[in-house]
Amino acid sequence: MAFLQSRSISLVDMYIDNSEPVENVGQIHFSLEYDFQNTTLILRILMAKELPAKDISGTSDPYVRVTLLPDKKHRLETKIKRRTLNPRWNETFYFEGFPIQKLQSRVLHLHVFDYDRFSRDDSIGEVFLPLCQVDLSEKPSFWKALKPPAKDKCGELLTSLCYHPSNSVLTLTLLKARNLKAKDINGKSDPYVKVWLQFGDKRIEKRKTPIFKCTLNPVFNESFSFNVPWEKIRECSLDVMVMDFDNIGRNELIGRILLAGKNGSGASETKHWQDMITKPRQTIVQWHRLKPE
Repeated sequence: MAFLQSRSISLVDMYIDNSEPVENVGQIHFSLEYDFQNTTLILRILMAKELPAKDISGTSDPYVRVTLLPDKKHRLETKIKRRTLNPRWNETFYFEGFPIQKLQSRVLHLHVFDYDRFSRDDSIGEVFLPLCQVDLSEKPSFWKALKPPAKDKCGELLTSLCYHPSNSVLTLTLLKARNLKAKDINGKSDPYVKVWLQFGDKRIEKRKTPIFKCTLNPVFNESFSFNVPWEKIRECSLDVMVMDFDNIGRNELIGRILLAGKNGSGASETKHWQDMITKPRQTIVQWHRLKPE
């Protein structure tokens, strides 16, 4: 059968990436085949090589999670291979009831993890393969370089700032967050926000929101007011940290922003602060992308 060219690429454009990984986290070997009579995609995950060590022993316990995006509900997983950086799986997966036209709008996602018995499994690397790029009639086999997990995607935080020069009150409102990074083994987090008022590098006053259990999209609706004289408003800053609460270990940082008139954590943070100063008594609302550090 000729390779199908007539397909919609709207669902897969975001996954088409021919760039080389900036960090070597290994390669994965797999093959694809299509059973036209039974409309079944056959995936064979063969092996991986040169995986990074994630355990203190200098090895990893790798397995592969398989998804046909955007259908995230049907995830399949290989067996875990213990203490190896060059695992051999030789496992076959069948995706039944997939007409060839339907497969053209799917993206094969292979995500290699290091299994951890006591904490959340570590992401080693992943591959996205839009099936519209593949001639399944040729029974192709691939060696693909794994792309390291994105470390800077911590989520976003919606905040508002308001300053009243007449009574020297600076008000920060934490409205909500979205797409926070999962920190727990259940794929969720228990987020709360910790805020420090700072003058230069000196921390003056701390506030906290309540903890929101098992969510990556918390709605805080929490306001904090600080007394800051007008002559010092340009010297102070707000260090805003979104944390993951942990009953057993230490609470983990999900991401943070620094709201400041100069040297903020980014252009949007600096602009937000400057807008607050130039528009006194007005509430200025803005989304900010959280930084990992």
